[in-house]
Amino acid sequence: MSGASYDTIVKNGLCFDGTGKPGEHVSVGIRDGILVAWSRDALDESGCANVIDAKGKWVMPGFLDIHTHYDAEVIASPSLGESVRHGVTTVTFGSCSISAVLADAEDCSDLFTRVESVPRSHVLPLLREKKTWSSPAEYVRFLRSHPLGPNVNMFLGHSDLRARVMGLERAVDKEARPTEKEMNEMEKHLEDALDEGFLGLSTMTNPWDKLDGDRFRSAQLPSTYATWKEYGRLHDVLRRRGRILQSAPNITTKINAFFFMFASASFMLKKTLKTTLITLADAKSTPGLNRIIAGFTRFVNWAFGADLRWQTLPMPFEVYADGVDLVVFEEFAAGRALLHLVEEVERNALMQDPEYRRRFRKDYERRGTARVWHRNYHDAWITACPDASLVGRTFGDIADERHAHPVDTFLDLVVEFGKKIRWKTLIANHRTSEIVRMANEKAALIGFADSGAHIRNMAFYSFPLHLLKLVHDDPTVMPLEKAVWRLTGEIADWLGVDAGHLRVGDRADLVIVDPQGLDARLSIYHEASMENFDGLVRMVNRSEGAVPFVLIGGKLAAKDGVVQPELGHEHGFGQFLPAGEKVGPVSPSARAKAA
Repeated sequence: MSGASYDTIVKNGLCFDGTGKPGEHVSVGIRDGILVAWSRDALDESGCANVIDAKGKWVMPGFLDIHTHYDAEVIASPSLGESVRHGVTTVTFGSCSISAVLADAEDCSDLFTRVESVPRSHVLPLLREKKTWSSPAEYVRFLRSHPLGPNVNMFLGHSDLRARVMGLERAVDKEARPTEKEMNEMEKHLEDALDEGFLGLSTMTNPWDKLDGDRFRSAQLPSTYATWKEYGRLHDVLRRRGRILQSAPNITTKINAFFFMFASASFMLKKTLKTTLITLADAKSTPGLNRIIAGFTRFVNWAFGADLRWQTLPMPFEVYADGVDLVVFEEFAAGRALLHLVEEVERNALMQDPEYRRRFRKDYERRGTARVWHRNYHDAWITACPDASLVGRTFGDIADERHAHPVDTFLDLVVEFGKKIRWKTLIANHRTSEIVRMANEKAALIGFADSGAHIRNMAFYSFPLHLLKLVHDDPTVMPLEKAVWRLTGEIADWLGVDAGHLRVGDRADLVIVDPQGLDARLSIYHEASMENFDGLVRMVNRSEGAVPFVLIGGKLAAKDGVVQPELGHEHGFGQFLPAGEKVGPVSPSARAKAA
């Protein structure tokens, strides 16, 4: 093919378009950020500054991360490079009822920081300095002028909405109910957000999630205090507009998941409410429950006209903790009492109290109750400690050696070493066979990375590569083209955003994957400083061998797992993707105009 000039050519790769069709060996030509050629013949390379030879590699649309908490990080560090380096080119935030759109800076910070385990001391000053918006339109204008790394889309958070309309004090009062005027105002804000292209609304019913700060510390998120009548009013707006509800059932009991299933249903009388919930996982505490939940969801979707998709991760759900800073302690009373305290001296005093220890042991030993954490200190491994002789051992083993109760040993060691004792445990997805089952589940979407949150507890930024590794290691898991579709086109089409495909005329967001790099390195955790967060260190993944190239809007965003220095600076690579709209690459002049 001659007579055409390209900014970038990708040749010799096995290319997937994100529709589920088998890959083709074609050459891809990009000009002005648009994919303009998809050819079985060689493209004319004359005048092309960037020719990428993808021989032996897979070329596919950029991945979508449908559940992140980048709401604060995108302000200070818009490259969001920890996602981009693994091939993610579109991220969704505003999850779990928490957004930073409507409420004031302190309210948004207190909604976010304890729930998502990002220090308030970093988030609150950032929001106070940078948050100049208080409406969906103003927030979208900020995003359009911001030098984004990946593309972004988002939900409006119900806790953010409630705090703005009712005031945070009333929003976390379990006896308070919004007046009719306040409900009308909530509906109006939601309509405004949908007009601006928000995907929909995120709510929360899980009682774990607590406020930070010193005004209403340990109150649950405002969304959890709403009645189903209040939810229903907002669901009606989403249903009428054809938008999406993202939520979480009570993660411990899971019973109200059935309410969400039937809220999604049309019953052949009304429009379906598209709904996505967290999370489908094979928890050690409830093995096999994932099969029951998935099967019943498929039935409700088929029989009653629902469209509910659980979010799932195609990898083990391993978590880490520094001392007691881990969200699973929120699921029982003794843990909540400990996490309510901020100062280490107060926590230590409580942990040394004999009565408190009896309560903790009672919660630990209680059987037959709903739970997420398996509560087994024989399955909790110390990974770092000033006493090197303890590293690599479980709290349970140390307790046995000391002829002590595992809870007493755990509390003793935390009192002695504080946050310097670091440990891990595998909460869920411990069986490869069940990971494969959930990865193939029709009632699921791939993704629950919580990217940008729980920065010292977990890192699932590389989750798309784990699915590709499963398929590469065992082709019977699913066809490769299906895996690509599950990570790209399926998600984009369900969300209704312009992403997830490689087609002539589309914006050129793509990733090149080297299957030879899909190896054990994906499962190794690393630590790195968060850009523009004063040296704050978080858990990350690295996948240099697996992702040679990532392009966003036709620009090279990452190479060999290394984020390019221009990403998040200059004029930006990605942009805000409104629901239901075709979006081309943005020009520097258009971004400057938006500013």
